[in-house]
Amino acid sequence: MREPWVVGVSGASGTPYARAVLSALFDAGESVDLVISKAARLTILDETGSTVRDAHWKDDVGAWLGRELGDLTYWPAGDLAAGPSSGSYPAKGMIVVPASTAACAGIAIGLSKDLLQRAAEVNLKERRRTVIVPRETPVTRSHLEHLIALHDAGAVVLPASPGFYGAGAQATAQQLVDFVAGKALDALGVPHTLLTRWRGELNAQRNPLGGP
Repeated sequence: MREPWVVGVSGASGTPYARAVLSALFDAGESVDLVISKAARLTILDETGSTVRDAHWKDDVGAWLGRELGDLTYWPAGDLAAGPSSGSYPAKGMIVVPASTAACAGIAIGLSKDLLQRAAEVNLKERRRTVIVPRETPVTRSHLEHLIALHDAGAVVLPASPGFYGAGAQATAQQLVDFVAGKALDALGVPHTLLTRWRGELNAQRNPLGGP
């Protein structure tokens, strides 16, 4: 039986994180169900110049990711009768990346305004792995309260906060994106090679052979 990871992309800035996570899931041979909110389509267009249309999703998502697609099912955000809207639909879990404050709030209070929010709520109630990647900063008290509610409901709250020890102060934007995507894949339990892991040695990333 096909058992995908559900990937939700909301309207916060940070769509390169979603692209990196999706590519890594395909590289790992995982099946993916993709939900892109209406606001996220505007963000993808603004950050990458790519459009995502429901009627042409295969071509559009392939162009956005810049690669061949793996085992991917696309669900329109307005389709509340879609598979991931039900707890009986088989799924390994879900990641929302990036997660806007609105998406975090909607998931935390069970609003189910669209399929992204409903699918996340379903994964939480079914006690499946659920990873939420908020990006916006600074945060208000209400946002913090929603993140605490998500944590208490069983989600992993994983802010898009890259570390520099893997590539150093001269890290490229892609290396920082991959660091966050790698941490997200760790939380899902999916193997990857997106980041250089800490080995307990200072400056190890610049001295891979252990030299001075």
